[in-house]
Amino acid sequence: MNKFFLIVHILAAVLCVGPVTVAASMFPPLARKLLTAETPDAGGLPVLHRITEVYAWASLAVPLFGFALAGSMHVMGEAWLISSIVLTLAAALVLAYLVVPAQSAVLAVAGGTAEERGAVLSKAKQLSMTSGIFGLLWLIVLVLMVVKPGHHGG
Repeated sequence: MNKFFLIVHILAAVLCVGPVTVAASMFPPLARKLLTAETPDAGGLPVLHRITEVYAWASLAVPLFGFALAGSMHVMGEAWLISSIVLTLAAALVLAYLVVPAQSAVLAVAGGTAEERGAVLSKAKQLSMTSGIFGLLWLIVLVLMVVKPGHHGG
C-alpha cells in the first residue's frame, strides 16, 4: 500500500503542483505588460488564472496522499515531515490569500481605463514576489521529502 500512496503522492505533485506553480509564475510578467499597455489585451491571463485556481484545488491530493503515506510509514512525528507540512500549509496560504486574489484584481481591470489598470500595477509587481515565494516553498518541501534530514528509517 505504501508504494501506491507514494506513486499517487508524487504523481499528484507533478501533475497538480507543477502546473499551478508554472501558471502562477507566468502570470506576473504578462499582467505587467497588460497593465502598462496603451491598448490592453488580456491574452492568456484568464487561462493562467483558471489553471492556477483549478490546479490549486487538485493539489489538495498531494497532502492527502502524503498523510496516508506518512501514516502507513509511521513517520508522522519526524521533524522533516512536520516541517514539510508547515511549509505546504504556508504555500497554500500564499496561493489562496496572495496570488489568486492579486490575479483576480488584475483581471478585473483588464478592460478598464489606464488609471484603473495603473492602480493595480503595484499588485502585479508584488505578484512576482508572492508567486516566487510559492514556488520556493514547494522547492524546500521537495528537498525535505528527498533528503529527510534526521530520518533513520529505511
